[in-house]
Amino acid sequence: MKKIHSLMAILYFIVFILIMVGGMFIIQAPPHMLILIALTVTIIWGRFLGITYSDLETAAINGVRAGVQPILILMLVGVVIAVWMMSGTVPTLLFYGVQLLSPEWFAISALTVCIVVSTFTGSSFTTIGTVGVALMGIGIALDVPAPLVAGAIVSGACFGDKMSPLSDTTNFAPAVAGVNLFTHIRHLMWTTIPALTLTYLLFLFIGRGEASGHSDIPAVLSALDSSFVISWLALTPPVIVVILVKLRFPVLPVLVAGIVAGILVSFFVQGQQSLSTIFNALQSGLDVSTGSEMVDEIIQTGGLESMMFAVSLIIFALALGGVVQKIGVIEALFVNAERILLKRGHLIASTAAASIGVNVTTGEQYLSILLPGQFFKQHYKKAGEPMKNLSRTLEDAGTLVNPLIPWGVSGAFYAESLGVSVVEYAPYAFFLFLSPILTIIFGYAGIGVASLDKKKRNSV
Repeated sequence: MKKIHSLMAILYFIVFILIMVGGMFIIQAPPHMLILIALTVTIIWGRFLGITYSDLETAAINGVRAGVQPILILMLVGVVIAVWMMSGTVPTLLFYGVQLLSPEWFAISALTVCIVVSTFTGSSFTTIGTVGVALMGIGIALDVPAPLVAGAIVSGACFGDKMSPLSDTTNFAPAVAGVNLFTHIRHLMWTTIPALTLTYLLFLFIGRGEASGHSDIPAVLSALDSSFVISWLALTPPVIVVILVKLRFPVLPVLVAGIVAGILVSFFVQGQQSLSTIFNALQSGLDVSTGSEMVDEIIQTGGLESMMFAVSLIIFALALGGVVQKIGVIEALFVNAERILLKRGHLIASTAAASIGVNVTTGEQYLSILLPGQFFKQHYKKAGEPMKNLSRTLEDAGTLVNPLIPWGVSGAFYAESLGVSVVEYAPYAFFLFLSPILTIIFGYAGIGVASLDKKKRNSV
């Protein structure tokens, strides 16, 4: 097997970007086919480097295997969305939400609600697939621009992914860096508080809708009231989900409990007696005509099939990630940067760039933490840098960038669940791109960065 030169790694990265960006925005090809082309090119390159096809195939399979849990979560969330529509859970939230929330403050309200929910659940997937879908419907009913609503929802949902001690990535990043969980969370505050403050200010001035009595609201309320039993009992499924999450049950059993609770509410509250109708809805989404085109657009969603576009894209992306990891692209990019990596600002910026690069080339959130974490850990030791600087950078540039990648695991899921493409909501997902930017700026400015361990550095 040939050793990869850093120039070859850079060339690969450029070619990949050209394939994805050129294909999506110029040719307007589906991302699945572009990822498949990139995967094919990468495998051919791997063979040229002397790696056997069997090893490359194994690497692709291992890449997919690493993402089985997110894929299962994705599919179950599709079922949750459908059953919570059928049970009246989301319609009840819509009914009260359009009366309580106002367009001029909607973005800030959606951001705050998702921050609270994601902090308690530790999962942006759960937040997006439940509360996020309801807020998206309310925003549409209030005539707030969909990309703006989605940006606020995604920003709030990802807050918990970054900060909640229940989040898998919040636990994973410090584990890779060898840092205590709560030390990691406290250190994250230096970038999180400024990024969140700026996000609120931007939504305050840029994200305000127009205060007006929406003419369709009475018709929306009437359609919801005539098609569903609007009752606080319909909110039982999300309450059960929150309680189970609080008790630290694993996410997959929690989602199954949410589905079962939704089915029971459909029977006993909504009066749904047909098992055939229920299972068809779980498979294909709710098919109900309320007489309101706007309400139908909101509630006729979800189901297992609705997530297959995202699932197939994620499978291809994960396979590509496994092959890219096998070839060693990320290591090759920084292998000749030893002297640069001894400087704190360059080291933090390089770590962030590597995490973003892995996100772009593989679309996988966990790899964007694992690969740069493993590679840069030795360089932080050589530079005498505390490992909490590494764990924070991995979180800011790994966890939060993935939803900004159209072919990323999170990006594909959010777009499918909310009905808004990544390209549309990304400009409004302020919290997601402010965090890595501040990480890099603070790294160079020395703001909120742990002090150098000079004694250890001198001993290296």
